[in-house]
Amino acid sequence: MRIIVIGGGAAGLMAAIAAKETAADADVVLIEKNDKLGKKIFITGKGRGNLTNAVAIEDFFPQYVTNPRFLYSALYDFTNQDTIELLEAHGCRTKVERGDRVFPVSDHAYSITDALKHSIKKLGVEIRYKTEVKKIELRDGQVRGVVTDRGFLPADAVIVATGGRSYPSTGSTGDGYRFAEEAGLQVTETYPSLVALEVHEPDAYRLKGLSLRNIAIDIRDEDGKSYYRDFGELEFMESGLRGPVIISASAVVTKLVNASDHKKWKLLTVHIDLKPALEDAELDRRLLRDFDTYRNKELRNAFSELLPSQLIPVFTARLAAQGIDINRKVTEVDRETRKKIAGLIRDFSFTIRGTGSFKEAIVTQGGVAVKELNPKTMEAKKVKGLYFAGEVIDVDGYTGGFNMQMAFSTGHLAGKSAAEALNYKY
Repeated sequence: MRIIVIGGGAAGLMAAIAAKETAADADVVLIEKNDKLGKKIFITGKGRGNLTNAVAIEDFFPQYVTNPRFLYSALYDFTNQDTIELLEAHGCRTKVERGDRVFPVSDHAYSITDALKHSIKKLGVEIRYKTEVKKIELRDGQVRGVVTDRGFLPADAVIVATGGRSYPSTGSTGDGYRFAEEAGLQVTETYPSLVALEVHEPDAYRLKGLSLRNIAIDIRDEDGKSYYRDFGELEFMESGLRGPVIISASAVVTKLVNASDHKKWKLLTVHIDLKPALEDAELDRRLLRDFDTYRNKELRNAFSELLPSQLIPVFTARLAAQGIDINRKVTEVDRETRKKIAGLIRDFSFTIRGTGSFKEAIVTQGGVAVKELNPKTMEAKKVKGLYFAGEVIDVDGYTGGFNMQMAFSTGHLAGKSAAEALNYKY
Protein backbone atom coordinates (compact mmCIF):
# COMPACT_ATOMS: atom_id res chain seq x y z
CA MET A 1 0.00 0.00 0.00
CA ARG A 2 1.24 3.48 -0.83
CA ILE A 3 0.57 6.87 0.77
CA ILE A 4 1.69 9.96 -1.12
CA VAL A 5 2.23 13.25 0.70
CA ILE A 6 2.33 16.33 -1.52
CA GLY A 7 4.41 19.11 0.03
CA GLY A 8 7.47 19.00 2.23
CA GLY A 9 6.58 21.77 4.68
CA ALA A 10 5.60 21.46 8.34
CA ALA A 11 2.29 19.69 7.65
CA GLY A 12 3.68 17.41 4.96
CA LEU A 13 6.72 16.35 6.94
CA MET A 14 4.58 15.55 9.96
CA ALA A 15 2.05 13.69 7.82
CA ALA A 16 4.79 11.50 6.37
CA ILE A 17 6.20 10.78 9.83
CA ALA A 18 2.79 9.89 11.28
CA ALA A 19 1.86 7.70 8.29
CA LYS A 20 5.08 5.70 8.48
CA GLU A 21 4.93 5.38 12.26
CA THR A 22 1.35 4.08 12.03
CA ALA A 23 1.93 1.69 9.13
CA ALA A 24 5.57 0.68 9.06
CA ASP A 25 5.07 -1.57 6.03
CA ALA A 26 3.41 1.21 3.98
CA ASP A 27 5.26 2.82 1.10
CA VAL A 28 5.21 6.49 2.15
CA VAL A 29 6.38 8.89 -0.56
CA LEU A 30 6.91 12.59 0.10
CA ILE A 31 6.83 14.71 -3.06
CA GLU A 32 8.44 18.17 -2.93
CA LYS A 33 8.75 20.46 -5.94
CA ASN A 34 11.67 22.39 -4.44
CA ASP A 35 15.21 21.07 -4.10
CA LYS A 36 14.96 21.09 -0.32
CA LEU A 37 12.38 20.48 2.40
CA GLY A 38 10.80 23.04 4.72
CA LYS A 39 11.61 26.24 2.80
CA LYS A 40 8.84 28.10 4.62
CA ILE A 41 9.94 26.70 7.99
CA PHE A 42 13.28 28.45 7.43
CA ILE A 43 11.63 31.89 7.60
CA THR A 44 9.26 31.33 10.53
CA GLY A 45 9.86 33.44 13.61
CA LYS A 46 12.08 35.77 11.55
CA GLY A 47 14.36 32.84 10.82
CA ARG A 48 14.50 31.66 14.41
CA GLY A 49 11.68 29.12 14.05
CA ASN A 50 8.71 29.78 16.33
CA LEU A 51 7.61 26.14 16.24
CA THR A 52 4.68 26.16 18.69
CA ASN A 53 3.40 27.79 21.87
CA ALA A 54 3.72 26.48 25.42
CA VAL A 55 0.25 27.43 26.72
CA ALA A 56 -2.20 24.69 27.70
CA ILE A 57 -3.73 23.09 24.62
CA GLU A 58 -7.22 24.33 25.52
CA ASP A 59 -5.86 27.88 25.32
CA PHE A 60 -4.94 27.42 21.66
CA PHE A 61 -8.49 27.64 20.37
CA PRO A 62 -9.05 31.39 21.07
CA GLN A 63 -5.89 32.04 19.06
CA TYR A 64 -7.46 30.84 15.82
CA VAL A 65 -9.40 33.43 13.85
CA THR A 66 -11.09 31.06 11.43
CA ASN A 67 -12.85 27.76 12.26
CA PRO A 68 -11.15 27.01 15.61
CA ARG A 69 -13.62 24.23 16.49
CA PHE A 70 -12.54 22.27 13.43
CA LEU A 71 -9.13 21.80 15.06
CA TYR A 72 -10.38 20.15 18.25
CA SER A 73 -9.52 16.56 17.26
CA ALA A 74 -6.26 17.51 15.55
CA LEU A 75 -4.87 19.54 18.44
CA TYR A 76 -5.74 16.94 21.04
CA ASP A 77 -4.46 14.13 18.82
CA PHE A 78 -1.05 15.78 18.53
CA THR A 79 -0.46 18.54 21.09
CA ASN A 80 2.18 21.22 21.45
CA GLN A 81 3.96 18.98 23.95
CA ASP A 82 3.96 16.15 21.42
CA THR A 83 5.60 18.51 18.91
CA ILE A 84 8.28 19.51 21.39
CA GLU A 85 8.97 15.90 22.39
CA LEU A 86 9.26 14.72 18.80
CA LEU A 87 11.64 17.49 17.81
CA GLU A 88 13.79 17.09 20.91
CA ALA A 89 13.97 13.33 20.35
CA HIS A 90 15.57 14.09 16.99
CA GLY A 91 18.06 16.67 18.13
CA CYS A 92 16.17 19.97 18.20
CA ARG A 93 16.34 21.25 21.77
CA THR A 94 13.74 23.90 22.57
CA LYS A 95 13.21 26.89 24.84
CA VAL A 96 10.25 29.06 25.83
CA GLU A 97 10.36 32.83 25.42
CA ARG A 98 8.07 35.82 25.90
CA GLY A 99 4.44 35.09 25.13
CA ASP A 100 5.10 31.37 25.66
CA ARG A 101 6.57 31.16 22.18
CA VAL A 102 8.71 28.05 21.68
CA PHE A 103 11.95 28.26 19.69
CA PRO A 104 14.92 25.99 19.02
CA VAL A 105 17.75 26.59 21.49
CA SER A 106 19.95 27.14 18.44
CA ASP A 107 17.84 30.17 17.41
CA HIS A 108 17.85 28.76 13.90
CA ALA A 109 14.71 27.51 12.15
CA TYR A 110 16.72 24.94 10.21
CA SER A 111 17.06 22.99 13.48
CA ILE A 112 13.34 22.16 13.15
CA THR A 113 13.72 20.94 9.58
CA ASP A 114 16.84 18.97 10.45
CA ALA A 115 14.96 17.16 13.23
CA LEU A 116 12.01 16.32 10.98
CA LYS A 117 14.32 15.17 8.18
CA HIS A 118 16.17 12.96 10.66
CA SER A 119 12.87 11.40 11.68
CA ILE A 120 11.62 10.63 8.16
CA LYS A 121 15.02 9.28 7.13
CA LYS A 122 15.11 6.99 10.16
CA LEU A 123 11.58 5.78 9.38
CA GLY A 124 12.37 5.12 5.74
CA VAL A 125 10.12 7.66 4.03
CA GLU A 126 10.97 8.10 0.35
CA ILE A 127 11.51 11.71 -0.72
CA ARG A 128 11.19 12.85 -4.32
CA TYR A 129 12.67 16.31 -4.79
CA LYS A 130 12.14 18.64 -7.76
CA THR A 131 8.94 16.81 -8.63
CA GLU A 132 5.72 18.69 -9.31
CA VAL A 133 2.30 17.12 -8.96
CA LYS A 134 0.12 18.16 -11.86
CA LYS A 135 -3.05 16.28 -10.96
CA ILE A 136 -4.55 13.88 -8.44
CA GLU A 137 -6.03 10.90 -10.27
CA LEU A 138 -9.49 9.92 -9.01
CA ARG A 139 -11.86 7.16 -10.03
CA ASP A 140 -15.27 6.25 -8.61
CA GLY A 141 -14.85 8.62 -5.67
CA GLN A 142 -11.51 7.10 -4.72
CA VAL A 143 -7.90 8.25 -4.98
CA ARG A 144 -5.89 6.25 -7.52
CA GLY A 145 -2.62 8.16 -7.58
CA VAL A 146 -0.97 11.35 -8.80
CA VAL A 147 0.25 12.61 -12.15
CA THR A 148 3.62 14.36 -11.81
CA ASP A 149 5.90 16.04 -14.30
CA ARG A 150 7.78 12.74 -14.28
CA GLY A 151 4.83 10.48 -14.88
CA PHE A 152 2.02 8.68 -13.04
CA LEU A 153 2.48 7.32 -9.51
CA PRO A 154 -0.26 5.05 -8.16
CA ALA A 155 -1.39 5.46 -4.54
CA ASP A 156 -4.05 4.28 -2.11
CA ALA A 157 -4.11 7.62 -0.29
CA VAL A 158 -2.92 11.16 -1.01
CA ILE A 159 -2.33 13.85 1.59
CA VAL A 160 -2.34 17.41 0.21
CA ALA A 161 -0.05 19.61 2.32
CA THR A 162 0.91 22.18 -0.29
CA GLY A 163 0.47 25.29 1.88
CA GLY A 164 -1.51 28.36 0.91
CA ARG A 165 -0.57 31.38 -1.19
CA SER A 166 1.65 33.21 1.31
CA TYR A 167 5.35 33.53 0.47
CA PRO A 168 4.98 32.01 -3.02
CA SER A 169 8.79 32.09 -3.35
CA THR A 170 8.85 29.09 -0.98
CA GLY A 171 6.69 27.07 -3.35
CA SER A 172 3.27 27.87 -1.86
CA THR A 173 1.46 28.82 -5.03
CA GLY A 174 -2.05 27.56 -4.33
CA ASP A 175 -1.75 24.14 -6.00
CA GLY A 176 -3.75 22.50 -3.21
CA TYR A 177 -6.77 24.68 -3.91
CA ARG A 178 -6.79 23.52 -7.52
CA PHE A 179 -6.52 19.88 -6.45
CA ALA A 180 -9.48 20.39 -4.09
CA GLU A 181 -11.65 22.08 -6.70
CA GLU A 182 -10.86 19.40 -9.28
CA ALA A 183 -12.03 16.85 -6.72
CA GLY A 184 -15.32 18.72 -6.35
CA LEU A 185 -14.56 20.38 -3.01
CA GLN A 186 -15.40 23.97 -2.12
CA VAL A 187 -12.53 26.39 -1.62
CA THR A 188 -13.28 29.65 0.18
CA GLU A 189 -11.85 32.96 -0.99
CA THR A 190 -8.25 33.44 0.10
CA TYR A 191 -6.67 36.55 1.63
CA PRO A 192 -3.18 37.54 2.81
CA SER A 193 -3.10 37.42 6.61
CA LEU A 194 -0.61 38.39 9.33
CA VAL A 195 0.58 41.21 7.13
CA ALA A 196 1.08 44.98 7.22
CA LEU A 197 -1.81 47.41 6.78
CA GLU A 198 -1.65 50.14 4.15
CA VAL A 199 -3.24 53.50 4.96
CA HIS A 200 -4.62 56.50 3.08
CA GLU A 201 -2.96 59.27 5.10
CA PRO A 202 0.22 60.53 3.36
CA ASP A 203 1.84 61.68 6.61
CA ALA A 204 2.59 58.03 7.44
CA TYR A 205 5.52 58.44 5.05
CA ARG A 206 7.10 61.01 7.37
CA LEU A 207 6.98 58.49 10.20
CA LYS A 208 8.70 55.67 8.30
CA GLY A 209 10.85 53.57 10.63
CA LEU A 210 9.35 54.96 13.85
CA SER A 211 8.34 52.35 16.42
CA LEU A 212 5.79 53.14 19.11
CA ARG A 213 5.72 50.95 22.20
CA ASN A 214 3.01 50.58 24.79
CA ILE A 215 0.31 52.00 22.57
CA ALA A 216 -3.28 50.78 22.20
CA ILE A 217 -5.20 50.34 18.98
CA ASP A 218 -8.91 50.06 18.28
CA ILE A 219 -9.98 49.32 14.70
CA ARG A 220 -13.50 50.59 14.03
CA ASP A 221 -15.77 51.11 11.04
CA GLU A 222 -17.74 54.21 10.07
CA ASP A 223 -20.57 53.24 12.42
CA GLY A 224 -18.25 52.89 15.40
CA LYS A 225 -18.28 49.11 15.49
CA SER A 226 -15.01 47.79 16.90
CA TYR A 227 -13.36 44.83 15.14
CA TYR A 228 -10.05 44.55 16.93
CA ARG A 229 -8.39 45.97 20.03
CA ASP A 230 -4.87 45.38 21.27
CA PHE A 231 -2.00 46.82 23.28
CA GLY A 232 1.66 46.67 22.38
CA GLU A 233 4.00 47.87 19.66
CA LEU A 234 3.59 49.11 16.10
CA GLU A 235 5.94 50.47 13.48
CA PHE A 236 5.38 52.93 10.66
CA MET A 237 6.43 52.09 7.13
CA GLU A 238 6.39 54.14 3.95
CA SER A 239 2.73 53.53 3.18
CA GLY A 240 1.25 52.17 6.37
CA LEU A 241 1.62 50.29 9.61
CA ARG A 242 3.15 47.05 10.77
CA GLY A 243 4.48 45.58 14.01
CA PRO A 244 3.02 42.98 16.40
CA VAL A 245 -0.38 44.59 17.08
CA ILE A 246 -0.92 45.40 13.42
CA ILE A 247 0.10 41.95 12.18
CA SER A 248 -2.38 40.35 14.54
CA ALA A 249 -5.09 42.85 13.62
CA SER A 250 -4.71 41.98 9.94
CA ALA A 251 -6.01 38.48 10.63
CA VAL A 252 -9.34 40.02 11.62
CA VAL A 253 -9.66 42.80 9.05
CA THR A 254 -8.16 41.29 5.88
CA LYS A 255 -11.52 39.93 4.68
CA LEU A 256 -13.13 43.30 5.23
CA VAL A 257 -10.67 45.26 3.10
CA ASN A 258 -9.70 42.66 0.46
CA ALA A 259 -12.99 40.91 -0.40
CA SER A 260 -13.54 40.44 -4.14
CA ASP A 261 -17.17 41.36 -3.52
CA HIS A 262 -16.97 45.12 -3.03
CA LYS A 263 -20.28 45.08 -1.14
CA LYS A 264 -18.44 43.34 1.70
CA TRP A 265 -15.80 46.06 1.98
CA LYS A 266 -15.62 48.11 5.15
CA LEU A 267 -13.98 51.50 5.64
CA LEU A 268 -11.91 50.82 8.72
CA THR A 269 -9.81 53.19 10.80
CA VAL A 270 -6.95 52.33 13.15
CA HIS A 271 -7.42 54.55 16.21
CA ILE A 272 -4.11 54.77 18.09
CA ASP A 273 -4.01 55.79 21.73
CA LEU A 274 -0.47 57.09 22.20
CA LYS A 275 -0.70 57.12 26.02
CA PRO A 276 -3.13 54.37 27.10
CA ALA A 277 -1.47 54.02 30.51
CA LEU A 278 -2.58 57.53 31.50
CA GLU A 279 -6.12 58.26 32.63
CA ASP A 280 -7.66 61.44 31.22
CA ALA A 281 -6.99 63.43 34.39
CA GLU A 282 -3.41 62.17 34.53
CA LEU A 283 -2.86 63.08 30.88
CA ASP A 284 -4.12 66.61 31.48
CA ARG A 285 -1.81 66.98 34.48
CA ARG A 286 1.06 65.73 32.35
CA LEU A 287 0.30 68.32 29.67
CA LEU A 288 0.13 71.09 32.26
CA ARG A 289 3.48 70.00 33.71
CA ASP A 290 5.14 69.88 30.31
CA PHE A 291 3.65 73.21 29.31
CA ASP A 292 5.03 74.74 32.49
CA THR A 293 8.47 73.36 31.61
CA TYR A 294 8.22 74.86 28.12
CA ARG A 295 6.28 77.99 29.09
CA ASN A 296 8.60 80.23 27.09
CA LYS A 297 8.27 78.09 23.93
CA GLU A 298 5.77 77.92 21.09
CA LEU A 299 3.24 75.10 21.32
CA ARG A 300 4.90 73.18 18.46
CA ASN A 301 8.08 72.95 20.56
CA ALA A 302 6.40 71.80 23.78
CA PHE A 303 6.07 68.05 23.19
CA SER A 304 9.67 66.84 23.47
CA GLU A 305 9.04 65.11 26.80
CA LEU A 306 5.77 63.52 25.73
CA LEU A 307 6.30 62.28 22.16
CA PRO A 308 9.14 60.83 20.05
CA SER A 309 10.92 63.56 18.10
CA GLN A 310 10.01 62.04 14.71
CA LEU A 311 6.34 62.08 15.63
CA ILE A 312 6.17 65.71 16.77
CA PRO A 313 6.08 67.43 13.33
CA VAL A 314 3.26 65.16 12.14
CA PHE A 315 1.40 65.51 15.43
CA THR A 316 1.60 69.32 15.41
CA ALA A 317 0.63 69.44 11.74
CA ARG A 318 -2.51 67.52 12.63
CA LEU A 319 -3.17 69.99 15.45
CA ALA A 320 -2.84 72.84 12.98
CA ALA A 321 -5.30 71.07 10.65
CA GLN A 322 -7.80 71.23 13.52
CA GLY A 323 -7.43 75.02 13.63
CA ILE A 324 -5.00 75.14 16.56
CA ASP A 325 -2.29 77.79 16.32
CA ILE A 326 0.87 75.78 16.97
CA ASN A 327 2.98 78.96 16.91
CA ARG A 328 1.28 80.53 19.91
CA LYS A 329 3.07 80.62 23.25
CA VAL A 330 2.41 77.71 25.56
CA THR A 331 1.23 80.17 28.21
CA GLU A 332 -1.63 81.10 25.89
CA VAL A 333 -2.99 77.53 25.59
CA ASP A 334 -6.39 77.34 27.24
CA ARG A 335 -8.26 74.36 28.64
CA GLU A 336 -10.29 73.83 25.46
CA THR A 337 -7.12 73.64 23.37
CA ARG A 338 -5.61 71.24 25.89
CA LYS A 339 -8.65 68.99 25.48
CA LYS A 340 -8.13 68.94 21.71
CA ILE A 341 -4.45 68.07 22.18
CA ALA A 342 -5.40 65.26 24.56
CA GLY A 343 -8.01 64.12 22.06
CA LEU A 344 -5.37 63.75 19.34
CA ILE A 345 -3.12 61.83 21.73
CA ARG A 346 -6.03 59.51 22.43
CA ASP A 347 -6.95 59.15 18.76
CA PHE A 348 -4.01 59.44 16.38
CA SER A 349 -5.80 57.67 13.57
CA PHE A 350 -5.12 56.19 10.12
CA THR A 351 -7.66 54.87 7.60
CA ILE A 352 -6.96 51.43 6.13
CA ARG A 353 -6.87 51.24 2.32
CA GLY A 354 -5.60 47.67 2.03
CA THR A 355 -3.12 45.10 3.27
CA GLY A 356 0.21 43.77 2.15
CA SER A 357 0.22 41.09 -0.53
CA PHE A 358 0.64 37.33 -0.40
CA LYS A 359 4.34 37.88 -1.10
CA GLU A 360 4.81 39.16 2.43
CA ALA A 361 1.89 37.53 4.28
CA ILE A 362 2.87 35.07 7.00
CA VAL A 363 -0.19 32.89 6.37
CA THR A 364 -3.15 32.57 4.02
CA GLN A 365 -6.68 33.06 5.26
CA GLY A 366 -9.25 30.93 3.48
CA GLY A 367 -8.78 27.65 1.64
CA VAL A 368 -10.38 24.22 1.50
CA ALA A 369 -13.73 24.61 3.28
CA VAL A 370 -13.76 22.72 6.57
CA LYS A 371 -17.27 21.44 5.88
CA GLU A 372 -15.71 19.34 3.09
CA LEU A 373 -13.40 17.50 5.53
CA ASN A 374 -13.87 15.07 8.39
CA PRO A 375 -12.30 16.88 11.36
CA LYS A 376 -11.50 13.55 13.05
CA THR A 377 -9.39 12.32 10.12
CA MET A 378 -8.74 15.26 7.72
CA GLU A 379 -10.18 13.11 4.91
CA ALA A 380 -12.38 14.65 2.24
CA LYS A 381 -15.97 13.54 2.77
CA LYS A 382 -16.58 13.16 -0.98
CA VAL A 383 -13.36 11.38 -1.98
CA LYS A 384 -12.04 8.31 -0.21
CA GLY A 385 -8.31 8.40 0.40
CA LEU A 386 -7.90 12.16 -0.16
CA TYR A 387 -6.66 14.12 2.86
CA PHE A 388 -5.72 17.74 3.49
CA ALA A 389 -3.40 19.24 6.12
CA GLY A 390 -1.92 22.58 7.09
CA GLU A 391 -2.37 26.03 5.59
CA VAL A 392 -4.28 24.71 2.57
CA ILE A 393 -7.29 24.30 4.91
CA ASP A 394 -9.51 27.28 5.79
CA VAL A 395 -8.05 27.66 9.30
CA ASP A 396 -5.66 30.38 10.47
CA GLY A 397 -4.55 32.02 13.67
CA TYR A 398 -2.50 34.77 15.25
CA THR A 399 1.28 34.81 15.52
CA GLY A 400 3.01 33.00 18.36
CA GLY A 401 3.46 29.47 17.03
CA PHE A 402 -0.24 28.70 16.64
CA ASN A 403 -0.21 28.36 12.85
CA MET A 404 2.82 26.10 12.94
CA GLN A 405 1.17 23.89 15.54
CA MET A 406 -1.95 23.74 13.40
CA ALA A 407 0.20 22.47 10.53
CA PHE A 408 1.88 19.87 12.72
CA SER A 409 -1.39 18.69 14.29
CA THR A 410 -3.45 18.45 11.11
CA GLY A 411 -0.51 16.83 9.32
CA HIS A 412 -0.11 14.23 12.02
CA LEU A 413 -3.82 13.45 12.10
CA ALA A 414 -4.00 13.15 8.31
CA GLY A 415 -0.97 10.86 8.15
CA LYS A 416 -2.12 8.66 11.00
CA SER A 417 -5.68 8.47 9.66
CA ALA A 418 -4.57 7.57 6.14
CA ALA A 419 -2.34 4.78 7.46
CA GLU A 420 -5.00 3.45 9.83
CA ALA A 421 -7.56 3.34 7.01
CA LEU A 422 -5.17 1.36 4.82
CA ASN A 423 -4.19 -0.96 7.67
CA TYR A 424 -7.88 -1.74 8.12
CA LYS A 425 -8.35 -2.18 4.36
CA TYR A 426 -5.44 -4.55 3.95
